[in-house]
Amino acid sequence: MPTFVYMTRCDGCGHCVDICPSDIMHIDPTYRRAYNIEPNMCWECYSCVKACPQNAIDVRGYADFAPLGHSVRVQRDEERGTIAWKIKYRNGTEKEFLSPITTKPWGKHIPKLADVPAPSRDMRDSELLYNEPKWIRMDDDGLRTLKDAGLVLKKGVYY
Repeated sequence: MPTFVYMTRCDGCGHCVDICPSDIMHIDPTYRRAYNIEPNMCWECYSCVKACPQNAIDVRGYADFAPLGHSVRVQRDEERGTIAWKIKYRNGTEKEFLSPITTKPWGKHIPKLADVPAPSRDMRDSELLYNEPKWIRMDDDGLRTLKDAGLVLKKGVYY
């Protein structure tokens, strides 16, 4: 299912418009609020949902992730470097899933591939993707743990 915007929460900042890969998020010229102009063309990449500072954009998750009759909310915490997906089921049960933010912060320049040195033979033969350790923050100290991020596991949910 495509994204949809809560008009009462949207402030018309345009972050969703800037990040949408299919160019279907637009700002209404009259009301100065975002909306999805072509829901059938939505890639369901959730980029707009994660980018919205007002939490004004919602989506319907996939059936294997959350069954029908639920809502999905996203909370982005820049300080901790995490994105929490909060799912509320029809029966009122709520679950949260936590993921690290692997994208660059707003305004940071993404280097051109032409300016980056070519991968070595070892890198090409590796099972890792190009620059994967660098972008998932493994190149300095290895894989980050919950403790490093200041989080504690409680009853299967990260807090």
